[in-house]
Amino acid sequence: MNIESFREYCLSKPGTEEGLPFGPDTLVFKVMGKIFALTGMNNPEFKVNLKCDPDWVPELREQHPEIQPGYHMNKQHWNTVSFEGGLDNAFLRELIDHSYDLIVKSLPKKTQEILANL
Repeated sequence: MNIESFREYCLSKPGTEEGLPFGPDTLVFKVMGKIFALTGMNNPEFKVNLKCDPDWVPELREQHPEIQPGYHMNKQHWNTVSFEGGLDNAFLRELIDHSYDLIVKSLPKKTQEILANL
C-alpha cells in the first residue's frame, strides 16, 4: 500500500478528516477529532503510527518485524508499521480498521451515534 492508497482508505472511513497539526511533515488522520493514524511525509520509508489494543501489541511485534513500538507515541498503545515491508494490503487495512475502531469505541455514545449516521 502506498501513501496515496493509505490516504484514500483512511478518508473513506466515516467522520475522518486529515490535517497537519504538527507541521507540514506529519500527516494526521482523525475521526471526530481524535487521532487514529499519522505518518511522516518526508521519511525515506513509508511508516504509519496506528493505535492498537495493548493485548494485541506483543503478538503483533513478535510475529511481524515490520511492526515496532510507536515512534514518539505511547509504546503500550501505538505501533509504528512499515508499509513497505512484507505485510499485505489486506492486513494493513485490518490494522488501520483496528486503530479507527478503537478510537470510535472511546468516543462518547452520543458521538458514536452521530458517526453511525454519517
